[in-house]
Amino acid sequence: MTNRRSRRRAASAGKRRARRIAIGTAVVLLVAGFNGPALYSFASAKYHDYEINQPEYKAAKGHWQIVDIPEKFRINTIHAALLHTGKVLLVAGSGNDAKNFKAKSFRTVLWDPVRNTFKNIPTPNDLFCSGHNQLPDGKLLVAGGTQRYETLEGDVEKAGGLMFLYNENPDSGKTIKEGTRFTGRKSGKTFVAQHTVLLPRAKKRKDPETGEVETVHSVTRVYAEAAKKGRKYQTGTEDQYRVHGLEGAWKQNVYGVAQKMSFDKKDFQGIKDAYEFDPVAERYITVDPMNEARWYPTQLTLQDGRVLTVSGLDDIGQVVPGKNEIFDPKTKKWHYLPKTRFFPTYPGLHLVGQNRVFFSGTTAGYGPADKGRTPGIWNLETNKFTEIPGMSDPDVLETAMSVPLPPTQSRKFIVQGGGGVGESDRTTDKTRIVDLSSDTPRFRDGPDLYDKVRYPSSVILPDDTVLTTNGSGRYRGKSDSNVLKAAIYNPKTNKFTDAAAPLVGRNYHSGGLLLPDGRVMTFGSDSLYADKANTKPGEFDQRIEIYTPPYLHQGKDQPQLRNADADAAENLAPGDRVSFRSKDAASFKRLRMVRPGSFTHVTNVEQSSVALKMNTSRDGTVTTTIPDDPSLVTPGWWMVFGVDADGVPSKAQWVKVGIDPDAAHTTVTTGDPE
Repeated sequence: MTNRRSRRRAASAGKRRARRIAIGTAVVLLVAGFNGPALYSFASAKYHDYEINQPEYKAAKGHWQIVDIPEKFRINTIHAALLHTGKVLLVAGSGNDAKNFKAKSFRTVLWDPVRNTFKNIPTPNDLFCSGHNQLPDGKLLVAGGTQRYETLEGDVEKAGGLMFLYNENPDSGKTIKEGTRFTGRKSGKTFVAQHTVLLPRAKKRKDPETGEVETVHSVTRVYAEAAKKGRKYQTGTEDQYRVHGLEGAWKQNVYGVAQKMSFDKKDFQGIKDAYEFDPVAERYITVDPMNEARWYPTQLTLQDGRVLTVSGLDDIGQVVPGKNEIFDPKTKKWHYLPKTRFFPTYPGLHLVGQNRVFFSGTTAGYGPADKGRTPGIWNLETNKFTEIPGMSDPDVLETAMSVPLPPTQSRKFIVQGGGGVGESDRTTDKTRIVDLSSDTPRFRDGPDLYDKVRYPSSVILPDDTVLTTNGSGRYRGKSDSNVLKAAIYNPKTNKFTDAAAPLVGRNYHSGGLLLPDGRVMTFGSDSLYADKANTKPGEFDQRIEIYTPPYLHQGKDQPQLRNADADAAENLAPGDRVSFRSKDAASFKRLRMVRPGSFTHVTNVEQSSVALKMNTSRDGTVTTTIPDDPSLVTPGWWMVFGVDADGVPSKAQWVKVGIDPDAAHTTVTTGDPE
């Protein structure tokens, strides 16, 4: 009986091999017989499609599949975050579409990747180019966004610029509302405030030598535009401006000063508004606004659960000048850090110790080329910044990706690809690796990436490897430069292995996330042009693609894992023990705790995979201890994966880690910035 079964299996396998050979031979004969370029291209595509769907290919390189999205749920996904419900929040806001912005058409969609269902979420503001991060209670903090779209030089219709407003009244501040008019005392030309600002009261100061008390005016800025269109309304010299609508003494106490009101390019402007997205109620909740308006900010959860918010373009379109602030999720309020530290927009910041933040040197778009771009360690308590040397191609770190190498305890980071500042055509295939556990950390080159690319998307996998995919050879995919390649980096061997090529090209406004079942989703792409000659405007790619890694094509089921006590798993603290049940417990070789991702603009700064020590009993119980370092395991929800000897992960189990009470003794102070 056994021999007959073996013969049948061998015969069946022989038929499958013969069928594959026949298909391949038919393609070759077809191409040879007709010998036409178009037919060759068609045949090659057919054979490629056949090849990538073979079990052997999938087991070696994985497999990509495009998600079917109903028309009414397709959006320009700029931001994506995995929630502890297992659903993914897809945020477009206006989606880099000025028409949507003008129409106040702001979009958010909630996607369930298991059921492949979608839900439109009412969106309270233009959250396009906001910052976001996971909060300790499982909500997502979303702060900043778009107040005004950029206008390129030549398209500007009204002269405009900065109006500095002064208040010499020490007893009271004054609100200057949007639409307030300012008229120049010399020029007689009138300009209009584009948003509302609060002008603080003046301060009284005693002269230390004479003892006399003097009044020091307060000052704030507002962007103003000419009341009418036309070149004749611009100005070229400094002027003092009368503020309309004031009465009594306010007419003398409050005035404006502007240097030049011109037709120069107008940059994007940010907003101060902030929201929490509740994954259970599936809605946005308004919280207090930030002190600074921000467009392109980075947000980072600290060890005590508070949130550091850094950089961005402000409400007049300039990079926030080093005024960084902290959000307290308990009070829902924002406070400045007492000392300033300048970073270009969307800086790659990672928490690497108690109040110690690693800046990888990566950024995503705005800021001077010679300021705030050097990698290093920032001490939030002292504001000291220690530079880290050795970075190769340091002037092409814009739109590069920085990733903590798994397991995160290694405190090693890899920086991949990147381009020159602004619309530079320079790109690199360099990877640079730094070990922050060293007494003298220094960047060293790793293996080259699959190509020279901006905008690569990198996702940590549960088997301690890193998937990197896509990118483009030029700014926003110009000249049809999208790179349809992917690779998996193994930190142990320090090598890349080719992965299956993605089906969709992705550049600016793209990203990727690890899903709870071990697959990876990629989203977005915002090409500037749609053709190689750069003559046809590009269209945003609204498709979502799913990558199933090789470990899920090994011809075996995923090992099982479930929480032994669901209530206990949701009430953990650093140092606590937690147990899981699994009939496959004996097969587990490692246990990994992975932070849910929140990705935008080549940044996913809280991405992390923490190694857990594992004890397995004969009854199928897996017990571990949450590391007691709150800077390693920040408060909030985490996914736990069991991984077997073949690298096959279980589906994730969710655990919630609370705030370590001892972390409160090591937090940074807040106050008005110097």
